[in-house]
Amino acid sequence: MPPHSSSRAVGVGRVLIAVYGILALAATARSAVQIIERFDEAPLAYVLSAVSAVVYIAATAALLGRGRTWYMVALVAIIFELVGVLAVGTLSLTMPELFAHPSVWSWFGAGYLFIPLVLPILGLVWLAKRRGDIETSDSVAVGDTVGGR
Repeated sequence: MPPHSSSRAVGVGRVLIAVYGILALAATARSAVQIIERFDEAPLAYVLSAVSAVVYIAATAALLGRGRTWYMVALVAIIFELVGVLAVGTLSLTMPELFAHPSVWSWFGAGYLFIPLVLPILGLVWLAKRRGDIETSDSVAVGDTVGGR
């Protein structure tokens, strides 16, 4: 990779991306089976599982991407994930009748060892630490283009 690469797929970021990828696969498979086989039993929970799958796919792709745009996509996806986990987790405890069956984010991700609750916090901390790298790489890239190699 060039020295001004802004990929986050290094060090701890690599582990974070791997966990997001695993959750993307798990949530996608879970929601597909739930929706195909028994959607009428708990439509809200199964749609929320599908939403979580889309969020995990978007976050994984965005964390792999380079530059300010992918950084912003990752930030929005991870904030949405955190809000979703907190909202669905709270609702699943306070209004359990809405959740005839659990979703990925029910009970704050208890079915996934609370990883859905902890992961967005770690993701946001990781992105905050990498923000300077993104801005530096963008200005280097612009300088390379403007200066004409």
